[in-house]
Amino acid sequence: MSQPRRVLFVCIHNSGRSQMAEAFLNGLGGPAFVAESAGVIPRPIQPDVVRVMQEVGYDLSGVESDNIVDFFREGRLYEQVIYVCERGTEKDCPLFPGVRQTLHWPYPDPATLAGDEAKRLAALREIRDRIRERVEDWLAANAGD
Repeated sequence: MSQPRRVLFVCIHNSGRSQMAEAFLNGLGGPAFVAESAGVIPRPIQPDVVRVMQEVGYDLSGVESDNIVDFFREGRLYEQVIYVCERGTEKDCPLFPGVRQTLHWPYPDPATLAGDEAKRLAALREIRDRIRERVEDWLAANAGD
């Protein structure tokens, strides 16, 4: 059996988008993939992110944010790094050495969503669903690699 493909999802705070992408890839990708996520300036996972992920069967309540610098120091290696930062903020996301492929999937930062609770949750659900669809599409395209 070959080694699983290691994928790192990166966003600024590791408090929303990258956590969702990690959960989806680990949940949908099976043993062929191992996903992790990290941020440049980690912050606790946003409660609304935990809430909308629970709605689709993923429990992030005990998950903590990770600092990408710690991953550098530990010498972790990845085949792919996928940045989920918004366009314009990717300059704040570091390059990871030894990566076969770097992708950029821009999504709005859940921490910046405006409106009342219902509007914020609706926007966050849309981001969640778009991330899941992107992960599913990526898996379909990379299943035989």
